Amino acid sequence: MTSLESMSFEEALRELETIVRRLEEGKISLEDAIKAYERGAALKAHCEKKLKDARLRVEQIVVGPDGSLTTKPADLDI
Repeated sequence: MTSLESMSFEEALRELETIVRRLEEGKISLEDAIKAYERGAALKAHCEKKLKDARLRVEQIVVGPDGSLTTKPADLDI
């Protein structure tokens, strides 16, 4: 099992999708389902953090009254 800190958003999302499919199939033991659910919850939190970090990095170019260009954090509603 790969540590969350080293996983990209895409890797975490793929693993989360796999876990969801396994849980939906219902062919795993209760103990394995609980472990999968816990891993899925951790992956979900990791993905949300990655998205939040990406959002904070996005900047918006602003043209000032004198024509100068500056940047500010984008106002994105995701």
